[in-house]
Amino acid sequence: MTTPQAARQYRPQTPWAKGVGYLIFFSRWLQAPLYLGLIVAQLVYVVVFVIELIHLVEEVAKDPLHIEEAVIMLYVLGLIDVVMIANLLIMVIIGGYETFVSRINIEGHPDQPEWLSHVNANVLKVKLAMAIIGISSIHLLKTFIEVGDLGAPRSDDESVTGETYTGEGVFWQVIIHTVFILSAIALALIDKMSGGHRAKGVPALEPHGAQQAIPAGAVPVSGYMVDGTFHPVE
Repeated sequence: MTTPQAARQYRPQTPWAKGVGYLIFFSRWLQAPLYLGLIVAQLVYVVVFVIELIHLVEEVAKDPLHIEEAVIMLYVLGLIDVVMIANLLIMVIIGGYETFVSRINIEGHPDQPEWLSHVNANVLKVKLAMAIIGISSIHLLKTFIEVGDLGAPRSDDESVTGETYTGEGVFWQVIIHTVFILSAIALALIDKMSGGHRAKGVPALEPHGAQQAIPAGAVPVSGYMVDGTFHPVE
């Protein structure tokens, strides 16, 4: 059985210290323009997506009977890349604002993201790491497709789009992608360990409205509380 800890005592603050504290607290609003700027970046990515989609349609319309699958796949991967970066921006904007600036009061809204109800700095870092891994995977897949027959006897070491690749460059891209994966695993483990450490020794709270188990042999008694003392009613 855990004993309740005494409330932490604070020394009375001087007006100067209290003013500095409020200034530091309200300085979090300096981040708000940064998140608004990311919304503008989101609009730019919408324009980029539309342009890439137009290029894809134009490529197909050139010669519908002789479509190169590798080229179409590269365009599609480019579109997916833009979408995943846009998702990353959304997570940074919403999660960062909720974590570091102010709460977003949309409780009960049918379109509220599921992860927003329990967002914190650790959850946000793990989700961002997973998003970065997804983006890196798309770029790595594009590289593998573009490389094509790199190293073949009659190859000029050029991709299907005409860009030049080297084995060393592809190797380092794989290494960087692996580092991203290991970093995400480390962040997830740290989040799990810190969560277990916080929960250790803390009694679980019953959900609101949940009925507690009644011990065997207990008899219901009516009464009232006065100054913390229970007085039964005969």
